[in-house]
Amino acid sequence: MFSSFERMVAWRYLRSKKAEGFVSVIAGFSFAGIMLGVATLIIVMSVMNGFRAELFSRILGLNGHMNVYSLQGPLYDYDYLSEKVRPLEGVADVTPIIESQALVSKGGSSSGIMVRGLRWEDLVNRPLLRDSVVAGDINDFTGTNVAIGTVLAEKMHLKPGDELVLTSPQVKSTPFGSMPRQRRYSVGFVFDVGMYEYNSGYVFMPLEAAQTFFQYQGAVNSLEVFLKNPKDLDDVRRSVSLAVEGQAGVYDWRDMNSSFFNALQVERNVMFLILTLIILVAAFNIISSMIMLVKDKGQDIAIMRTMGATGANMMKIFMLTGASIGFVGTIVGAVLGIAFALNIESIRQFLEGLTGTELFADEIYFLSQLPAEIDWHEVTAVIVMALILSVLATVYPAWRAARLDPVEALRYE
Repeated sequence: MFSSFERMVAWRYLRSKKAEGFVSVIAGFSFAGIMLGVATLIIVMSVMNGFRAELFSRILGLNGHMNVYSLQGPLYDYDYLSEKVRPLEGVADVTPIIESQALVSKGGSSSGIMVRGLRWEDLVNRPLLRDSVVAGDINDFTGTNVAIGTVLAEKMHLKPGDELVLTSPQVKSTPFGSMPRQRRYSVGFVFDVGMYEYNSGYVFMPLEAAQTFFQYQGAVNSLEVFLKNPKDLDDVRRSVSLAVEGQAGVYDWRDMNSSFFNALQVERNVMFLILTLIILVAAFNIISSMIMLVKDKGQDIAIMRTMGATGANMMKIFMLTGASIGFVGTIVGAVLGIAFALNIESIRQFLEGLTGTELFADEIYFLSQLPAEIDWHEVTAVIVMALILSVLATVYPAWRAARLDPVEALRYE
């Protein structure tokens, strides 16, 4: 595609000389711009992919892919509905739960939390909870023992074996009037699932204790349905809806977390467009540097044309010169971005230790670690886009060089 003559001349033009110092400076900025643009785009997209995947994996690790709920009050016939839903194709498990708000207090401190009641066997079947015990024993999840998160335990100064008081929003009648329902519970174990929201605002309770506390005797709030393959969500939802039609309603995790899903999608698209502008600006720098190089090398072009070089040779030389800047910048930026994304958590910890500031607050970003997931299709798309822009940026300057008239270039020399 490129002859040895064209490659030799392009390489000579890439090397800096005193007379071409300013052109080389612009070319250097073009290289740095494309490198940083590609690296930044890969890093940001990887972090957003990791954040989205990690967030949803933890949400789905603690919640079912869909819920079956009663259309009127508590769900009393949940065993019957479970047997109707469990055999359906694509359904992995069905779990009865009770979920309601309450107030937890100890001493003079209190906090609003979400209480979730479920059976011990269902608790241990959730790897995210089963493997997240940091204090106590998961086998103590019986009777009036409950499980709390690390943030709540630290805030309330609780440890396994300590007692806490839960206050229900429901009231009971007493000789002194209506009083909130209160009951004492012991901490069975403390968990850390890596999500601030659950570590600080959830208390897990045995299903029987939750039925007593919330006055749901023989009933539950809903049934959590777990799927064998989350990609089959729409098909399985239709099957479940038909199976419980007229007896219960169905909603899935997308309905419960639609605001998260939409916000992340919009932010991802906007960040891609904004960061692409960095690469676009660097491409314009290539155009500027190549136009200046063509103007500076007018005599050289004229001499080569008089010696037999064609306009096509000139066009290839300057396209190769400009594209080389973009190609090398893209490759270096891709390597830098991938390496940064693969080690981003270590880099975050190093920067936090170096600056003494918290760069990734749990309570703001919901996760306790900075995730990154490299999508190789996206990386390929970014690299291809940067390469195409680098080539397109050289077309006009190269065309100018090819059309340069040797007589005009040498007339005043």
